[in-house]
This record gives sequence, C-alpha cells and structure tokens, in this order.
Amino acid sequence: MTESDGKPDPGSAASEPKYADRVYRSVPGVISGALLLVVAGWLIIDAALTGTGRVPWIALAAVPVFVPPIVAYTIRPVVYSNSSRLLVRNPLRTVKAPWSSVEGLKSGYSVELFAGGKSYQVWAVPVSMRQRKRANRVKVRAAAAGDPSTATPGVLTPTRRPVRAGESNPTRAWSDQVVDTLRETAELNAANPAAVGEVSVRWCWWIIAPTLLGLVAFITLIAVS
Repeated sequence: MTESDGKPDPGSAASEPKYADRVYRSVPGVISGALLLVVAGWLIIDAALTGTGRVPWIALAAVPVFVPPIVAYTIRPVVYSNSSRLLVRNPLRTVKAPWSSVEGLKSGYSVELFAGGKSYQVWAVPVSMRQRKRANRVKVRAAAAGDPSTATPGVLTPTRRPVRAGESNPTRAWSDQVVDTLRETAELNAANPAAVGEVSVRWCWWIIAPTLLGLVAFITLIAVS
C-alpha cells in the first residue's frame, strides 16, 4: 500500500489479477465412476431390502467398502492450476505444489509431477497409449502431406505461428497436451512472488477411515454368518 493515496501498489502481489483455476480431469473416468456407483447402489439396496438373515447387514456394511474407493479412484482425481500453484487431487491424498517448487512434469506410461525432491502420480490425467498412437499416425500423415499444423508446441514454422501448449492439437494425445500446458504455466510463473512455497501433502481420511472401518465390519459379519 502506498502512503499517499491508500491504493494498492501496482507492483505488489495484491494488485495482480486473480484468475479462475484451470481444471483437468478424465471425463471417461468420471462417467465410469458414476455408472459403477449406480450399479453398486442398486445391488446393495436390493440386497438390503430383499435379503434374509444377515444379508441386509452385510449389504449395508458393503457401502463404505465399495462406495468411497469408487469415488476416490474415478470421480475425485482432478488437477487445478493457476498463477500461484498446482493442486493435484489423487485418490487418497492431495498435493499442493507452488510453481517455485515444481521441478518438472513427465508424460510416459503415466503422468508424473516432480516437486520438492519427490515424484507424485497424477491420476486425473491418465495416459492412453492408443490415443498417443493415433495422434502419432495423424502427425505422420500430416507431415507427409506438408501440413505445417503438425509443428511441435512452441516451434515456429515459416507459414504458421507457434503451436501453443493447451491448444487443440490432433497430433498430440490429450495427456501430452495437458503436460505441455502445465509445463508452460510453470515456466511463466516460476518467478511469481505468489508462487513461492513448499510442497504440502494432505491425506484424504474421509475416504480412508470409512473404508477401513467398513472393511472390518464387512469381514466380521461374513465370518460370523
């Protein structure tokens, strides 16, 4: 704050514009998770209403055994990025990495985040080898036809501006495009004062604890039945 007019200093971090998070997640994963929840719910409700003896209780005990893991591994994973940090929400833990702590991202057989001297899987961005092969075939065909749109992200061709990370590019698999975008964001914000900090990891106990307790109850009911 300046003493003369009480307005924020244009050069201060408080005066920087705030942007909404960019969100990355697997839509097929969310859809499959929703379908699994519907099937599991139907089976559990049917067993609870029509079962005899201990079956209804076993069905109810199965709810925390199956529902939280389905949510954790299909619906929960997501990646949020803004100008200050990268937030990776995995099935059982959440990783918050300010851009200054991000050492790199790799898209191999899976997407990995390297930050704070450690590596973390990025569940929200699954790698599809089939999609990658299809994108490579498109790239080869387009290159053979002399199409300049097959340019590598960031490389300038004589007839086209650079292909920027994050733009739709049929010659790159979706997971590779996401990694390109996150790498570019990391480079742009590496010197951002708001992007300084340490990596923090939080375990998702609301998934872990009910699943473990439900598993104990589930096994106990089956053992005594």
